[in-house]
Amino acid sequence: MLSWREIADLDFDVPSQTSNFNPETPQFRDVNPDKSPPYPNGPVPLDSHFYIDRPPMEQLSCNEILKPGSVTRIQAPRKMGKSSLLLRIMAFAQQQSYKIVKIDFQEADKAVYAHLNKFLRWFCANIARQLQLQPLLDEYWDEEMGSKVSCGIYFEGYLLGQVDTPIVLVLNEINLVFEHPDIAEEFLPLLRFWHEQARQSTLFKKLRLVVVHSTEVYISLDINQSPFNIGLPIKLPEFNFKQIQDLVTRHGLNWTEGDRVEQLMAMVGGHPYLVRIALYHFAQAQITLETLLQQAPTQGGIYGGILRHHWEIIQKKPTLSAALHQVVMTSESVKLDPIVTYKLESMGLIKLDGDRAYPSCQMYRLYFAGQYQQEENTV
Repeated sequence: MLSWREIADLDFDVPSQTSNFNPETPQFRDVNPDKSPPYPNGPVPLDSHFYIDRPPMEQLSCNEILKPGSVTRIQAPRKMGKSSLLLRIMAFAQQQSYKIVKIDFQEADKAVYAHLNKFLRWFCANIARQLQLQPLLDEYWDEEMGSKVSCGIYFEGYLLGQVDTPIVLVLNEINLVFEHPDIAEEFLPLLRFWHEQARQSTLFKKLRLVVVHSTEVYISLDINQSPFNIGLPIKLPEFNFKQIQDLVTRHGLNWTEGDRVEQLMAMVGGHPYLVRIALYHFAQAQITLETLLQQAPTQGGIYGGILRHHWEIIQKKPTLSAALHQVVMTSESVKLDPIVTYKLESMGLIKLDGDRAYPSCQMYRLYFAGQYQQEENTV
């Protein structure tokens, strides 16, 4: 499988500007149903038989990056399949001979977020390097003009001018920028401005933004400056019954009784990662459904590592712990502080009904309620 750096360097004949994305074609799908399922870890490879389409998400996303100046916004909690969808968008962009740049805000050092100027210079230099250009930041940066204007001049006057084809700019885990309000309130409107510039600038028409985040946007932005109310919103849903049944078949399992899927969903919902872990163990004959249902909300079950990891994080954050306690110890949905909501949702522990939170699945409710009960009993 090609990395995004390799994808960006490839040269292809440019096809017509219509989306012919088809995940069922051999280049996107391994058609061997007998292939042993790999343990779920990282994005699902392009040729994997175990990638489950969630129509029309793939087709819509690929169609959108064909549009000059477009913005595609992909939102879902962690481990929901954002990276797997990104792989397919990038593969489609590769077919169009587009340049691909991926900025992952998880890679930025803490010092990068110290102030806006440093952040924007890091951002621009990163893009230039991925386009195999010398950064030349000082030739375009003007302290008198300010860092935002300098960044825009650098984009239009240098980066976009040096590239003949459209650029798909992927901004991954942009929710990490939310945690730095001074930067977010300046940087995020800049993305909106570039999108609007495409209406009048031939150069900015080349830019196709794909913005990826793990949560709802909680930071306060002027509605006319926010990049989160423009473009195409893609909110990845959980797997439904039919999709899980399809995945069961691909794992070589003979579940003729539909209630087995229902029982699994009653415990872990349709969360793609949790479902795939279960099916992997079933396919390896390492566990039965009955045993899984008994052990799932315990540290001795197949999800024990995941549960312990979440619990360790929660224990270190009293504010998060107090909020999660509220959520799992009541049968009603609960209204939480927006920042706390953002963090719990990004971890995949809660879902939202409007502005009210409830556990994302029964396993989390049972496990965390048990942990809190145990703490109370030892006090």
